Amino acid sequence: MQTNEIDTTVESSVERIFKLQQSNAIKLKSSTAEERIARLKKIQDYILSHLDEAKEATFKDFKKPAVETIIGEIFGLNGEFNYTIKNLKKWAKPQRVSTPLSVIGTSNAIHYEAKGNALIISPWNYPISLAMKPLVSAIAAGCTVILKPSELTPYSSAFVRQVIENTCSPSEVAVIEGDVAVATALLALPFNHIFFTGSPAVGKIVMRAAADHLASVTLELGGKSPCIVDETADLPATARKIAWGKFLNNGQTCIAPDYLFVQRSVKADFIKEFTNAVTEMYNSEGKGVEASESYCRIVNEKHYNRLVGYLNDAVEGGAKVEIGGGTNAADNFIEPTLLTNVDDSMLVMKEEIFGPILPMMEYDRLEEVIDYINEKDKPLALYMNSRKKQNIDLVLKKTSAGDALINEFLLQFGNHELPFGGVNNSGIGKSNGFFGFQEFSNMKGVMKRRFGNMNFLFPPYTDKIDKLVSWAVKYV
Repeated sequence: MQTNEIDTTVESSVERIFKLQQSNAIKLKSSTAEERIARLKKIQDYILSHLDEAKEATFKDFKKPAVETIIGEIFGLNGEFNYTIKNLKKWAKPQRVSTPLSVIGTSNAIHYEAKGNALIISPWNYPISLAMKPLVSAIAAGCTVILKPSELTPYSSAFVRQVIENTCSPSEVAVIEGDVAVATALLALPFNHIFFTGSPAVGKIVMRAAADHLASVTLELGGKSPCIVDETADLPATARKIAWGKFLNNGQTCIAPDYLFVQRSVKADFIKEFTNAVTEMYNSEGKGVEASESYCRIVNEKHYNRLVGYLNDAVEGGAKVEIGGGTNAADNFIEPTLLTNVDDSMLVMKEEIFGPILPMMEYDRLEEVIDYINEKDKPLALYMNSRKKQNIDLVLKKTSAGDALINEFLLQFGNHELPFGGVNNSGIGKSNGFFGFQEFSNMKGVMKRRFGNMNFLFPPYTDKIDKLVSWAVKYV
């Protein structure tokens, strides 16, 4: 009985806010680009003037270093604000398109109109950035938004709520905190668009819920993003980039390299360079990685135990710990870890790792790696490290991924000119800049008759019309 009362209270609160926004959606849809820009600037200014609170929140949640909070949470987000504010007037204008012969006498354009009521469900790993970045696109498009941040990072979620409560009317944007019960209540409502960031497993639940209302979805998921290092790669530079890309945020990054293929001829040299890179980044004073102020922690005990389970399973199955492997349950701490001698029977090769464990395999022929990748679900990101154009071109041509990076890591998320998102199991839809604006917009085709008419094609269908359309079909 108590559970039902709680559920009823949650549903009532959620539905009240939804109806408030639903009644305001048409008005907001009609807002000007200037009005939307003003709202974006207000939110941006508040965040930039409360950076210390953002740093404190992410540190309390999982000891995220202050610099990583700026790099991972604020830097790209602020760029998204600036880019959207700069370009929104252009995006919001009707886009003229050409007129084919078949509709001669008309003018044609694409009008971007808000989809309406939007739901954003954001994750815990970048709890500020991944909540606020899609919100920028939703506001730019003219949508109302209910934002549900993750309950696993309560301090960061409270900061997000603080930002919105101080800058937005609840009839436009509202933050609703809570657990699975709240998410379930939200997904039961007839939103026009749902933007979800999280795992493929939960993404399927979101998509099924959206289907009940035929709501469109953007799913930013994850999966196992491969990383390839061939014998031509600059090993010292590549090892440093991989170490940074993998261990930033303690590996809790959806686009972090999940597993590694290194050409056999450079395996030993790569391990040496990788070990040096990790030591330089997190243990330069020889006090141990755990003492580093530059190293984040696993978000909670559940995920810590999951990762330790992956690690133990791999070692028991014959994997070799090349570096790292140390853990501390009291602090949700796992060392940066590199594993070799892994195979597909191990959990680290079956599941998305989402932590500071990197399994490495060696290869002889690049075609072996390509075949392996293509046998798996399409990844969110693919990383190729090489100085040989032929190898780079082969990987780009023969594989599929949401984004592919050559000799670089993670930066695709911060380039507002590139679409960000997965394909199939790693996601549906794209974000970043104009692509995010499109996700929350309906591209409405508008045709206007300027001169003439099509009466000559109306029934009855005479021989004359038959000859005319038979001739015209060749030129349409």
